[in-house]
Amino acid sequence: QVQLVESGGGLVQAGGSLRLSCTAASGRTFSSYAMGWFRQAPGKEREFVAGISWSGGSISYTDSVKGRFTISRDNAKNTMYLQMNSLKPEDTAVYYCAARLGGGLNTQGGRYDYWGQGTQVTVSS
Repeated sequence: QVQLVESGGGLVQAGGSLRLSCTAASGRTFSSYAMGWFRQAPGKEREFVAGISWSGGSISYTDSVKGRFTISRDNAKNTMYLQMNSLKPEDTAVYYCAARLGGGLNTQGGRYDYWGQGTQVTVSS
């Protein structure tokens, strides 16, 4: 089992930056899990944003954030990060971190086993 807690969301103007953090508490080592970030806006379906394998050797981004967002992890701190630069109003959503036992990254939310409570990101124009 793993418990995930996101932080770092807030209100920012278009073009600004935020860094989200996801801290995990688990009986297993943090490196046992592949991790991902998803987001959901009101009235819209949850979508994949970025994912990272257990070792950090494999990374994937959805096309709309590529070049602006950077996912990383620090297994010694049991923490995953999402650095978001050049934010746009369409990035506004609740952002969730997720964990998947096995190590391989996946872009499908249904393949993840554990989810955080979410953190709100609002980008004003």
